[in-house]
Amino acid sequence: MTDKLDNFLGGRWVAGSGAGTALFDPVLGDELVRVDATGLDLRAGFAFAREHGGAALRAMTYRQRAAMLAAVVKVLQAQRDDYYAIATANSGTVKNDSAVDIDGGIYTLSTYAKLGDSLGDRKVLLDGEAARLAKDPVFQSQHVLVPSRGLALFINAFNFPSWGLWEKAAPALLSGVPVVIKPATATAWLTQRMVKDVVDAGMLPAGALSVVCGSSAGLMDALQPFDVVSFTGSAETAAVIRSHPAVTQRSVRVNIEADSVNSALLLPGEVPGSEAFELLAKEVAREMTQKSGQKCTAIRRIFVPEALYAQAAEAISARLAKTTVGNPRNESVRMGALVSRAQLAAVREGLAHLQAQAEVLHDGAKHALVDAETAVACCVGPTLLGTRSAAGSDASDRVHDTEVFGPVATLVPYRDRAHALQLIERGQGSLVASLYGSDAQALADAAIELAPFHGRVHVISPEAAAHHTGHGNVMPQSLHGGPGRAGGGEELGGLRALNFYHRRAAIQAGTTTLAALA
Repeated sequence: MTDKLDNFLGGRWVAGSGAGTALFDPVLGDELVRVDATGLDLRAGFAFAREHGGAALRAMTYRQRAAMLAAVVKVLQAQRDDYYAIATANSGTVKNDSAVDIDGGIYTLSTYAKLGDSLGDRKVLLDGEAARLAKDPVFQSQHVLVPSRGLALFINAFNFPSWGLWEKAAPALLSGVPVVIKPATATAWLTQRMVKDVVDAGMLPAGALSVVCGSSAGLMDALQPFDVVSFTGSAETAAVIRSHPAVTQRSVRVNIEADSVNSALLLPGEVPGSEAFELLAKEVAREMTQKSGQKCTAIRRIFVPEALYAQAAEAISARLAKTTVGNPRNESVRMGALVSRAQLAAVREGLAHLQAQAEVLHDGAKHALVDAETAVACCVGPTLLGTRSAAGSDASDRVHDTEVFGPVATLVPYRDRAHALQLIERGQGSLVASLYGSDAQALADAAIELAPFHGRVHVISPEAAAHHTGHGNVMPQSLHGGPGRAGGGEELGGLRALNFYHRRAAIQAGTTTLAALA
C-alpha cells in the first residue's frame, strides 16, 4: 500500500484515521500516495491558527511579513525539481505546463514580497484621506484597514495545486492572516509537499500555514464570524458554500471563483493572414492545449466575422494538428493528460453535449497517443467545434452555457460587432476575454464594452504581439475573478488583494490623535 500523506493542523503533523483516498498517475495509472482527513479535530486546529498563527503574524509589520514571504520563495526555489517530478506524476503535465503552476506560484509569492516591502514598517493601513466632520477641522474621520482577526480557509481546485495555493496565501500572510489550505484531492500531493517544505524550514510562525488533505467535511462548520473563505471550483459547490450557516448566519466573508466560458474576439476589418488574424489562431491553439485545457481562464468560445469562419477554422486546426499528445515524460509530447478518469469522463460527456449543436472542425480523437495506452491514460486530443453560421451562433445555447474543462473550444461566427458583443454577454460573466485587431480605438472601445462582463480584458494587437503575457496567464499585478457565473469574486490585482483579508473601520478623533495613527 502506498504512503498516506500527513495533514498539518494545530501546529503539528497528524495523519487521518481512515484508509485514505488514492492519488493516481493519470498517464500510467499507478497509485502514487493516499490522503485522508478523517478524525481531524478541525475546531481545535482552526482555533490554534487564529490564536497562535494570527497573533504572531499581526505582531509583525508589513515589511517583516514581506521578508518572511521572500524567505519562503527561497525555500520553494530550492525544491523546484521535486515539484516538477510530482507534477509530472500526479497531474500528467508536460514541463512547460508544470512551469505555469509551479514557477507561476513562486513568482506570485515573490511579487507580494516586493509589494509588502513597499508598505514599510507599519501594522495598520490608512484608507484615503481624513475628512472633517464639522466646520472646525479639529475633529475628523480617518478610515483604516486592519488585519482580520480570523483565519483564511482556501478550498482549491485540482488544476493549479501550486499557484492556487500561493496566489491566495501570499496576500493573506502579508495581511497578517493565518491560512488553512484544502487542496483538491486529485492533485493534493504537490500542495502538501510545498507546505511541508515551508513548515520544515521554519520560515513561518506556528499556526500561520496549515494543510488538510482529503474530505472537506466539517471545514465550513469550523469557521467563525471573523474568518474568510476563498473557493475555486464548480458553481454547484459554490452555491453550497454560499448557503452554509457560516456565511448566512455568521457572516463569514466569502470569495468565489466558479465556471467561466471565456471568449476570444477577432474584431471586424481583419483578413486571413493579417497579423491580428494569425495572433488569434496562435493564442487559441495555445490556450486550448496548455494544461490540456484545464484552466479556468482558457478560451472556450472564439468569435470571428462570419465571412472568416472557414479560414479561421483552417488556421486554428492546422496549429492543433501539430500538437503531440501523451506521456509528458516523452520530450516530443506537447500536451499531457487530464488529471483523472473522472475528469476524462466529464470532458467526453461535455464534448458530446456540445456536439449536439456544433460541428467538429478538428477531431481530437484522431490524435495518436505517444508512449501512452488509450485504455489507461487520461489523455484526449484537442477538439475544435463550430456553430457553422451566425444564425447557428444564436441558436446554439449550449455553446454559451457550457464549460468543458479540457482541450475543447467552439468557433462562433458573428454578423457584426454588436452581434459579437451580444453573443459574448450570453456567457453571463467570465474571468477573461481577449481582443484581437489592429485598430487601437476600436480595440479600446471594445475593451470598455466588455469590461462589465469580465474580470480582465486582454488586448492582443500587433503592437503588443511580442510582449503580451497571454490570454490565460493570471498575473499578480492584475485582477483575477469575474462577475456573474464566474463567481463574482476578486483576487490579486496587486495590493488590492489585501482588502479581502482586512477590515475597514472609521476612526473619528481629533487631528492630533489621527496623526498618531500614521
